Amino acid sequence: MVPPGKKIRVLIIDDSASVRQALTHVLEQDPEIEVMGAASDPFMAARKIQEEIPDVITLDVEMPRMDGITFLRKIMAQKPIPVVMCSSLTEEGSETLMQALEAGAVDIILKPKIGAADHLAESGTRIREAVKGAAVARLGQNRRTAAASGPTAKLTADAVLPPPSGRAMAKTTEMVACIGASTGGTEALRVLLEQLPANSPGIVIVQHMPEKFTAAFARRLDSLCEVAVKEAVHGDPVLRGHVLIAPGDRHMMLERQGARYHVAVREGPLVSRHRPSVDVLFRSAARSAGANAMGVILTGMGDDGARGMNEMHQAGAYTLAQDEASSVVFGMPKEAIAHGGVDRVLPLDQIAREILAADRRR
Repeated sequence: MVPPGKKIRVLIIDDSASVRQALTHVLEQDPEIEVMGAASDPFMAARKIQEEIPDVITLDVEMPRMDGITFLRKIMAQKPIPVVMCSSLTEEGSETLMQALEAGAVDIILKPKIGAADHLAESGTRIREAVKGAAVARLGQNRRTAAASGPTAKLTADAVLPPPSGRAMAKTTEMVACIGASTGGTEALRVLLEQLPANSPGIVIVQHMPEKFTAAFARRLDSLCEVAVKEAVHGDPVLRGHVLIAPGDRHMMLERQGARYHVAVREGPLVSRHRPSVDVLFRSAARSAGANAMGVILTGMGDDGARGMNEMHQAGAYTLAQDEASSVVFGMPKEAIAHGGVDRVLPLDQIAREILAADRRR
């Protein structure tokens, strides 16, 4: 971890000179980050690491002489350094990046689209937060093997839907578990969902992840879990034994029609600097489900979900936060606890059991 008050030193590894320049510009807009160097391939990067060890590496996937996944595995085997994978937006690439997360990468970011000012501003916020999250991450946490500044105004869930109003809804329908996660969440969600049986309550998830990658992530979880996992589509019903993951770059909201729930997937501004936003999902649960909902906030950088979880709590929902010891980054759970919306704080390996116990108590 980087000591308080010290700049986060970043090494950029990418074969594109324009991408190296763009990433340098984006990262150095934050006074807490310093780009200590850049390399066009892993061999050049290895020489730089021998001279000075960076706090964080941003690593391209496809490069000459050695691909990024192979280099990542070598780093993790020899000298573990927090790595943020940097990739273009492709379906094939998203499958490869699932391998990167399993190999030890902390997070995924998209290569900025050079010349697209709006995209660069939004992606810049995400890139800086990913690097900051990686800098404080506990490497290896929850694995099978041994808030950011920016040019974008930080909007609340008010930008997408109004706050809850009226009394909390009585427990009249099946429970819906709403889960939010960010840095370290891909592995935390695997650990949690693999413990759930096929008859588990319906689950809706926001994991901070770029567009396209959420589909590959959902497919990977579906292959490992007894519950059915898929990337959410607008109008999907929330069903027992099914898990819906918000698509990257879209907000997901829980809505109620009669005694049944479904999800709405919509565009909108960044909320709490994210799209999808945990705050948006949690607020929608407070509005539409009240005491029929359960909120769970997992590992992640920043405070997305803290306000929404407090709204769920006030609406009668039962709420959990992952504890510090089992979190890769304790930012999001810590903020949710500080906002007063958390009923219980549990280690990751006990959360699935508590979801099932809450379902049985209904």
